[in-house]
Amino acid sequence: MSADLDPTAVRSRTAGWVYSEGFVPEDDVLLRARERAAELGCPAVLPGAGALLSVVAAALQARAVVEVGTGTGVASLWLLRGMPSDGVLTTIDAELEHLRAARTAFAEEGVAPARTRAIPGRPLDVLPRLTDAAYDLVLVGGEPHAYADHVAEALRLLRPGGVVAVDGALHGGRVADPARRDEVTTLVREVGRSLRADERLVPALVPSGDGLLLAVRR
Repeated sequence: MSADLDPTAVRSRTAGWVYSEGFVPEDDVLLRARERAAELGCPAVLPGAGALLSVVAAALQARAVVEVGTGTGVASLWLLRGMPSDGVLTTIDAELEHLRAARTAFAEEGVAPARTRAIPGRPLDVLPRLTDAAYDLVLVGGEPHAYADHVAEALRLLRPGGVVAVDGALHGGRVADPARRDEVTTLVREVGRSLRADERLVPALVPSGDGLLLAVRR
């Protein structure tokens, strides 16, 4: 039996994932934002992926960031914590209730109002209005069925050296199972393949959270 299929190795890897998810613990502000997400029934980035987003934002010294799918601001907080103090997060969500909850989280965090632009509307209506090649980092989250269109817009927005991040890129582990061919799993899988094949990008798929797909624009 190969090491990949050894039940002991599988258990160890699962334990390792659980450990890594809690390696950077969430404080009360993040936990309250996560509770609001559960109450409103909207997805929230898992802690391991959130911590990785903070690292990426910090490594890029990202001063201009776009987030597609604000939710209640869980990922927004992780991003803001990694960004420089003069960085501005533009975050987009079609649901006004989500944006109100996110603004509550920003206020609890003590984020200066000038550091966030919370824009209500469908992302595909808002993203085309943003400036080409002007952003350091674009996070694509929210509804998986729209990932392909949102990623296409994200690549237009990125400067050279900028990063696109796709949350939920493993879609509950279903993307890794070739037998799973439902519409949403297939769409998410194809987004990963398209980024992997794009010669403009240097990609990696990291199993933090529910999978975080990262690609740097050359």
